[in-house]
Amino acid sequence: MTASASASVSAPVSDPVSASVSMPATARSPEPVVRAVTLDADGVPLSGLLAEPDGGAAPRSVIVAIHGRGMCADYFNGLTDPADSLLTLGARLGHTVLALDRPGYGASAGPLPDGQPLGEQATTLHRALADFARHHPTGAGFFAVAHSDGGKVALHMAAQDAGSALIGLDVNGCGWRYAPEARHFPDTLGGGASRLNWGPLHLYSPGTFRASRSLLRAVPAREAAQTATWPVQYPRLAGRITSPVRLTFAEHELWWELDDAALAAMTGLLTAAPLVAVERLSAAGHNISIGRAARTYHLRALAFLEECLRRAGDSPHPVPNSPRQQGGCAEASSR
Repeated sequence: MTASASASVSAPVSDPVSASVSMPATARSPEPVVRAVTLDADGVPLSGLLAEPDGGAAPRSVIVAIHGRGMCADYFNGLTDPADSLLTLGARLGHTVLALDRPGYGASAGPLPDGQPLGEQATTLHRALADFARHHPTGAGFFAVAHSDGGKVALHMAAQDAGSALIGLDVNGCGWRYAPEARHFPDTLGGGASRLNWGPLHLYSPGTFRASRSLLRAVPAREAAQTATWPVQYPRLAGRITSPVRLTFAEHELWWELDDAALAAMTGLLTAAPLVAVERLSAAGHNISIGRAARTYHLRALAFLEECLRRAGDSPHPVPNSPRQQGGCAEASSR
């Protein structure tokens, strides 16, 4: 799901709280460079944004950021405050960050005018990552951070054979069964879905709604046709996922059934995942990465990546079939 606004980008607006505690300009190191890239997914061009560690250092891993329905890769690049960018934050911490336009968006919209179903998107993304790995160092491997319908694609990716090599995945805004209020929207996502996409407006900085119009893209028909079938797809995928999974839901997330029983049922299907964590993020709406809680969420996603790297031994190659250690935090269940 996505925001339902449209217009030109407004000038970036800084969060006054962040600004009050920021370092003096003379003491701040330069922001990592974010540049446009295009990958070859076996003949399908996938566009996106790339940020790499400073000084040509080898990355500890590659974070793959996957946007939601009707959005684009720039969703993860600090819409109204550069400090909120997952791309630059991840690069500062030693990771390469690759935010991709999903199949049917960006450079692939021409060759795929109707897009692809979610499972085919996952296959195409794996092919694009294989192309990336041929030309760039990947450190310990790939870690997915995905939003909403992008989370559905990430879960498809993890369930495929190639997905067994994922370090882990951190998904926000993607549940299993739609909430009663949302059930009449998935087929059309009409204007009435705006409340579900945003939540209370004070959760977003000034200028967010004007700037967010630059993120919006047409939803490909083959993707849109599958929205209502997600509750059937998820149980078929969940048991095949062998990577650690973290699910984040905003305090004001309205798309999904999120009571304790619903979340227990969803996580209970992840029978092969070695670690399953669930978090409810306070003071946030569905579009977390463009809200005031963006930096908080991104830091917590990166902390989960650290846990995944620790479990894998921070080795230069992922070890999907290695023994898993037990334990974990209070929010996580470890198998």
